Amino acid sequence: MNIPNILTLLRIVLTPAVVIFLMEGSYFKALIVFSISGLTDGLDGFLARVLKQQTKLGAYLDPIADKALLTSSFLTLAIMGIIPGWLTVIVISRDCIILLGIAILSIMSISFEIRPAFISKVTTMLQLMTVLTVLVLQGLGNAMDYNWMHLLYWVTALFTILSGLGYLVRGIRLINTQG
Repeated sequence: MNIPNILTLLRIVLTPAVVIFLMEGSYFKALIVFSISGLTDGLDGFLARVLKQQTKLGAYLDPIADKALLTSSFLTLAIMGIIPGWLTVIVISRDCIILLGIAILSIMSISFEIRPAFISKVTTMLQLMTVLTVLVLQGLGNAMDYNWMHLLYWVTALFTILSGLGYLVRGIRLINTQG
């Protein structure tokens, strides 16, 4: 176990706290915990590279931590009627499609490397920014009817869809070349 993996595990452990704070309407506390989680996301990867502590475990845990935090946050906020349900469906559907693809490749014994594409990193950043912005506005007691919020929702949805399609194309290529 190394520092980057510990930070990733911390992000997983903090996820239920974000959900609990959201359910209690404690948006400022949720914002703080979510922000700490977001910082560990960037810090774990940076430290893994700088300290040359990249591990196979970290390669698996990092996306799991991201998915746990984002899926839980989007789902809770949608159930509470704070963000649009359609956006949550897009975010979660993309993740389910990726997991299904990984399962299919594994069942077919097709070797693959877990390496996020650039668009996926942008997608994760947009999803984090969407939740963070919602938490800031909720914490300040502001209404969510800003036109720019709708633009952020649509941009996040667009990148999420494009990222999902990118993974789908990569998976199909792997199956066609190795399957």
